[in-house]
Amino acid sequence: MPFRYKLILEFDGGPFVGWQRQTNGLSIQEALEEAVFRFCSERVSATGAGRTDAGVHALAMPAHIDLLKEQSCDVVRDAINFHLKPYPIAVTSVYAVNQHFHARFSAAARHYLYRFATRRAPLALDAGRAWRIPATLNVEAMHEAAQSLTGKHDFTTFRAAQCQAKSPVRTLSEISVTETGEGAALRVCAPSFLHHQVRSIAGSLAQVGLGKWGKAEIAAALKAADRKACGPVAPAEGLYFVKADYPADG
Repeated sequence: MPFRYKLILEFDGGPFVGWQRQTNGLSIQEALEEAVFRFCSERVSATGAGRTDAGVHALAMPAHIDLLKEQSCDVVRDAINFHLKPYPIAVTSVYAVNQHFHARFSAAARHYLYRFATRRAPLALDAGRAWRIPATLNVEAMHEAAQSLTGKHDFTTFRAAQCQAKSPVRTLSEISVTETGEGAALRVCAPSFLHHQVRSIAGSLAQVGLGKWGKAEIAAALKAADRKACGPVAPAEGLYFVKADYPADG
């Protein structure tokens, strides 16, 4: 029986086509699987907790791999990191887990962060890592409007047209917008998300922050269950997969 390892990944999604292997460029999954192969000559299939889009970052993305030969967690971490160079991906932690653990299907909740940078000057240090809006955002209004999205709803308005999920119904456990030293931060938690859901919400809430929409418009957009009712979709560069929650034994 193979040995399963849970990996925690940090990455800058800018150079990649997203998590999943694709024919049009390098993915996080491909870079990770190739690093494992160079480490131990085993071809593995890495499974992530989420399928992030091109340009989306991760602070602590769980993934799992199966190896035929047992290795210490420190060796797995350090060897993969060595072979990931020079890509902006790091395995920060590795845990030995049983075969019941699944990075995607065992996750009880996923957390995302969206960063807004509100300043006139271009971003130097945060270029490609936040959405620069050269105007003041009414963060309190954004937070208040966002509360209408909590709970179980049909999120057709806030899903990509090409979303492959069987149902548009999702349950947002938490959503908040807070001020930061650089602008604002949107934080969202749910068991699962639709394609472009967080970016669609972020773009619509930005309309509230800019005074173009009120909270009634957010509630009406949700109720419409119509993609045409969504505001502009926020760019991928401001989105981060923060973490996934697992049962105590995960």
